[in-house]
Amino acid sequence: MEKKWEEMTPDERQEALFARWISPEGATFASPEAEKAYKERATRIKDAIQMKKLPDRVPIFVLPSFYPIYYSGMTPRDSMYDYDKSNAAFKKFVIDFGPDGNLGAAVPGPGKFFDIMDYKLYSWPGHGVSPNHSYQANEGEYMMVEEYNDLIEDPSNYFYKTYLPRVFGALEFWQQLPSVTGIVEMYGVAGNFIPFGLPPMQEALKKLMEAGEEALKWGQAMGAFGGDILASGYPVIVAGFTKAPFDFLGDTLRGTRGLMVDMYRNPDKVLKAMDVLTPLMIKMGVNTALGAGNPFIFIPLHKGADGFLNDEQYKKFYWPTLRKVMIGLIEQGVVPFPAAEGGYNSRLEVVKDLPKGKTMWLCDKLDMKKAKKTLGQVACLAGNMPSALLNLGTKQQITDYAKKLLDDCAKGGGYIMSNGSFFDEAQAENIHAMVEFTREYGVYK
Repeated sequence: MEKKWEEMTPDERQEALFARWISPEGATFASPEAEKAYKERATRIKDAIQMKKLPDRVPIFVLPSFYPIYYSGMTPRDSMYDYDKSNAAFKKFVIDFGPDGNLGAAVPGPGKFFDIMDYKLYSWPGHGVSPNHSYQANEGEYMMVEEYNDLIEDPSNYFYKTYLPRVFGALEFWQQLPSVTGIVEMYGVAGNFIPFGLPPMQEALKKLMEAGEEALKWGQAMGAFGGDILASGYPVIVAGFTKAPFDFLGDTLRGTRGLMVDMYRNPDKVLKAMDVLTPLMIKMGVNTALGAGNPFIFIPLHKGADGFLNDEQYKKFYWPTLRKVMIGLIEQGVVPFPAAEGGYNSRLEVVKDLPKGKTMWLCDKLDMKKAKKTLGQVACLAGNMPSALLNLGTKQQITDYAKKLLDDCAKGGGYIMSNGSFFDEAQAENIHAMVEFTREYGVYK
């Protein structure tokens, strides 16, 4: 009799999620050859993550930002308003370079949605930055320091009434929303709905419905890409994302400066807020992975890099709740896919405190020999090919660097060749050189 999900061990759950990903129910492949290639690629990635010595070779990722758009002769702005053309650009990129895993086509995002909602947290191509350039985060304090208690006591209510009206201009009037926990009995119920009858609120609701229609179009386009690229034999290696609680506070709410000051002036509030956010980040990742039948949840580590925090601060403020998030994902069979952006060399002895064969780390500016001897003993390492080298280097430099990575990291399994950070610009021949050399030389030893 088949076990229920709640009766499975974490190992069994991971195997079940991998099985869904490797043999997706209802999938239609373009040909028997495409189906065979898909399963070979997906199995190769699974074995690398579980730190098995593979029978054939090191898996290969090529992880771009807007590069597929430039490669197809479009501008980033074009791609954000024409989902079909954007999908075609990302498909061309995957087919031309043939990596084992790809990130899907969600990088450009829905430009019209951002326009309707008057999004404040980012500037995007043609809206605050050049149509030819990528996004720009707009640093700011979107949560005031005196609002920590509001976040801690009721995060959902805080987001609806305070945070969302600040980051979406279209929802400014939402600050007038009553607390839904006040709707308890017949007496006075109608009073809670009075704000919805006011013209500014009704205008906000109209924009929200319009934005929802656009978000649905974009979501359908992303789903179509996923089905199309799968049919061609290429696995998508992310179901969605979640965040380290410290980064949630620093990126989304308090801003970098605000959070850095808070660590000194309000450390207890910071720690309590992160404790409140931790189960929300676990749930966000687990629900996405299980819903998609894809085990991978991406975790960008924005403020954990060397130099952002000293060692003691990292151990106190950053790692404990990040580890809880990762363990929470692992217990549900999900594979955390953290990106160690920037340098992470001073963190390696700390972050190796994880169960073996359960995570995949994207490595940017790491000492890979050191990483292999520490974190690499429990986790699959991916990356470290410099994006700058892909853009400005020669084919010989690429193959030399790839050879060193493979010599240092591939022995015994647990390594995936990849660029270390997402890129907009590169030379096509250099990407081909990384991929082709790895296919020829990257046999596990």
